[in-house]
Amino acid sequence: MGSNEADKPLRRIGASFEQLAAVAKQQQQQPAMAAGDFSRACSNVSVLFGCLGIAFKFAEMDYVAKASARSSAPLSSPPRYLLCSSSRLAIPPPVGALGCLGRVGCSVDDLLEASKTISTLPSMVELDIQKGTVRQAGSHTRNLLRVKRGIDMVKVLFEQILVTEGNSLKDAASKAYAQVFAPHHGWAIRKAVGAGMYALPSKSQLLKKLNEDENSARAQMQSFVRSSGPVILYVEDLFTSKNLGLDW
Repeated sequence: MGSNEADKPLRRIGASFEQLAAVAKQQQQQPAMAAGDFSRACSNVSVLFGCLGIAFKFAEMDYVAKASARSSAPLSSPPRYLLCSSSRLAIPPPVGALGCLGRVGCSVDDLLEASKTISTLPSMVELDIQKGTVRQAGSHTRNLLRVKRGIDMVKVLFEQILVTEGNSLKDAASKAYAQVFAPHHGWAIRKAVGAGMYALPSKSQLLKKLNEDENSARAQMQSFVRSSGPVILYVEDLFTSKNLGLDW
């Protein structure tokens, strides 16, 4: 295991979310969470989606803006197969699903860019309300909701890993997906994700990618579960206080 803290993503994630949680817990004093701090903390999480492989590719595309996110590639011409080199598994994606996910501008990169000119999350949402663009594809508010779901899924995934014995991640990942993302996905995407669950890395492989051992990973996952809860609640309260809802 590497000893450099910079090579340990779980520790970066934990530290950044502990700082956000301190702000979120002061809601009675109505502090405004800094958009830059939130976006940078969330950007630390993006490495996890890459480590989890093809089953979480939909989340990575939803969460992190790719260079091709707004490409002109037609939706009718998605890749014919998603290839997982670790298991030689070829999964035919639903027509248009990857194109749609790739085109959704909901990404932490958008929030990072927006934070250069918009100082707080409430201001970011209020600006979209004033412009009437809250639910518009690519709006900052829509992106914020998608990123919140990504954080929520990682939280549930870690909770499940912490209570699941054995070296397989399939049950933990399946439960996290079912709880957070499945209600917002159609049958075709749910089926593709279900197939991808068989190509997940083992828990030991994931920990190796994250440069952690069993004990250190458990401590960092517990830290994220503890600190991400108040942050998720802060964002949800921001939406509900503006009567925007969360189920869209």
